Amino acid sequence: MATQLTDAFARKFFYLRLSITDVCNFRCNYCLPDGYKPYGVANKSFLNVDEIRRVTRAFAALGTEKVRLTGGEPSLRKDFTDIIAAVRENPGIRQIAVTTNGYRLARDVQQWRDAGLTAVNVSVDSLDARQFQAITGQDKFRQVMDGIDAAFSAGFERVKVNAVLMRDVNHHELDTFLAWIKPRPIQLRFIELMETGDGGDLFRKHHISGKTIRDQLLARGWIHQLRSRSDGPAQVFCHPDYAGEIGLIMPYEKDFCATCNRLRVSSVGNLHLCLFGEQGISLRDLLADDGQIDELEARIAEALTHKKQTHFLHDGDTGITQNLSYIGG
Repeated sequence: MATQLTDAFARKFFYLRLSITDVCNFRCNYCLPDGYKPYGVANKSFLNVDEIRRVTRAFAALGTEKVRLTGGEPSLRKDFTDIIAAVRENPGIRQIAVTTNGYRLARDVQQWRDAGLTAVNVSVDSLDARQFQAITGQDKFRQVMDGIDAAFSAGFERVKVNAVLMRDVNHHELDTFLAWIKPRPIQLRFIELMETGDGGDLFRKHHISGKTIRDQLLARGWIHQLRSRSDGPAQVFCHPDYAGEIGLIMPYEKDFCATCNRLRVSSVGNLHLCLFGEQGISLRDLLADDGQIDELEARIAEALTHKKQTHFLHDGDTGITQNLSYIGG
């Protein structure tokens, strides 16, 4: 068995995004504008702790160094701390991150860190409390801000903040965001709005290229940094006068897929080679018993031989992805 996952285009995969639930309590207009709907998936259908332990063990054996726990909203699982601890059991996995809406951050982040969490990403699409509520459907801005402070108090040296970039919604807030991160070690990541099956109208109305932000940053003396092998897809910029950083995730930019280093497993155990465009390969039948680990590793490695060179977003092909919560986008 190969010890490092590699595809037909010589891309190596060090990073697993593992969705542990589809459920979310926010109603973000670009993701779940009508709120969470179960689509026939009951809560008990999501991967349990033992299944999560086995799938991450297999990925660790295949060279995975970083696991990001996503949702829906992962902190809605009552066993979330146990899940972190289960992933932590793999010595090869050096980074365990969570992407969260921040709803339970202030209350729980210390116990998450104690269980082994090494990094936190929080979604904050606006620093204006009213705009935040308009986007998320929840009046939780202050609670989320307190959660970010709690993460620093818990010992995280840096927090990443995700903001989906939307024309006429938040693209004009760059100066406000910059002022916020100037004294704080926050990596603020602007993510281009992506078209999904349900979101064509929103995309056409609000999509704006991250190049507009990049041009402004470069004009102001920000410096493009190099990526490490287990980093996500962000282009990261730093400035000597700022404690924080800016990241740009631009899936429509040429060659975005050339540096792909991540795979996804859905909350019901399907391996997705790309966020968009394919049905996924079921792993769940091989997660029932510790004795299946060799077969599980073989299925993952074989599946990777089918990974395409690029997504097809430019052609308007969003595959089965109806919204970004579907497989932990």
